[in-house]
Amino acid sequence: MDTKSIHGMWSSRLAFILAASGSAVGLGNIWRFPYLASDNGGGAFVLIYLGCILLVGLPIMAAEILMGREGRMSPVNTLRKLTREGGHSGGWTVIGWIGMLAAVAILSFYSVVGGWTLHYVWLYVAQMFGGAPITDPGATFGALLASPSTLVFWHSMFMLVTLGVVAMGVEKGLERAVKFLMPLLFLILLGLLAYGISTGKIGQAFEFLFKPDFSEVTGDTLLAALGQAFFSLSLGMCGIMTYGAYLPRDISIPRVAVTVAGMDTTIALLAGLAIFPVLFAFGLDPAGGGPGLIFTSLPLAFNDMSFGIPYAVAFFGLLFVAAWTSSISLLEPPTAFLVEKGNMSRKTSAIIAALVIWAIGLVTALGFNVWQNVRVFGRDLQGAIEFVASDIMLPVGGLLIAIFAGYVLSRRITREQLSHLGDFGFQAWRFLICIIAPVLVLIVLAAKILG
Repeated sequence: MDTKSIHGMWSSRLAFILAASGSAVGLGNIWRFPYLASDNGGGAFVLIYLGCILLVGLPIMAAEILMGREGRMSPVNTLRKLTREGGHSGGWTVIGWIGMLAAVAILSFYSVVGGWTLHYVWLYVAQMFGGAPITDPGATFGALLASPSTLVFWHSMFMLVTLGVVAMGVEKGLERAVKFLMPLLFLILLGLLAYGISTGKIGQAFEFLFKPDFSEVTGDTLLAALGQAFFSLSLGMCGIMTYGAYLPRDISIPRVAVTVAGMDTTIALLAGLAIFPVLFAFGLDPAGGGPGLIFTSLPLAFNDMSFGIPYAVAFFGLLFVAAWTSSISLLEPPTAFLVEKGNMSRKTSAIIAALVIWAIGLVTALGFNVWQNVRVFGRDLQGAIEFVASDIMLPVGGLLIAIFAGYVLSRRITREQLSHLGDFGFQAWRFLICIIAPVLVLIVLAAKILG
């Protein structure tokens, strides 16, 4: 007999797809994936990336969703329920703890970066109404990082809008938000793509992104594709497992997993086709994708292009929406856990979780200025937190999820949860989750540790 989550349920397959896609689509899709593709053989990288999605991303995503739907609780308590009912060691609950702690750590610095996007939306909106133009983007970005008060203010604003959604619950908060935000993200992206086409450089951008150059493919290319496939889908941090707990039983897990992966990849590629024509049109170097490209290179183009200021508002609005939909999925696991653990209301639980994460985020904000000389593992404070959470905890969590779903969880449960798969499809998933995915995740983990 199927149960329902005490936190609420998604009203439809579309609601889950939008929520899970919002979790997967983040800043990395817009500023990292296009650069990785262009720097690693273009179309050759895209093909390898899609292969990694098939071999690693989809099997582990399906495992997270089915575990969440079977447990119907927060990740920690889902693992507790599954191990207790199956007579397995309670030590497997470490999967839930790793995922939840990783989500807390990642959101702590992600919120600071999300605050950057809000700051730039504000700067360009101000320009539309006569504010001072950004004539030296490097100096403007440097001034932002050097100001503790500015970073903390926008970090606080970003956490506040994230809290506002999660505190309202699954149906009134998460579902209502993603039904508005994900279409908005697509509309903004399509608008930016249309402008990119108008520059006359879309053909050059297309070639830059998609022309296969297998001479550029190396072992590092495979690692980059594996890492991007794993992290882009938000695997290992148990956000997808949490969302899976709210998924109705009659919805096909394989179908929604494929749809989410497809949307995530499509948005990443469209972002590249929107950004690179602008860079080429204004003679800017697309190398070195990341904050440097977004906050210092592109603003140079905004100053010179027609309708540059409205374009900038839309562009940084796109970044903000992408960050916001991801942050919601990061705050949900600890909030759900506190609701179950402390018999507190959702609002109180969300506020406590958000305050803790906000406080941890101060370490990142101050690490850019007051504590800029502090080093941990040879990295600045933000880099150290990101290394531990993203490069270590996520692949470890993903590896354990694969092992638990493939070797510990009963085949009866996995077969029932994946009932929409035929026998061949189920056996293929078993092969991938038991052998291929763990090996490839181990390769990523070893590369991160040794590299």
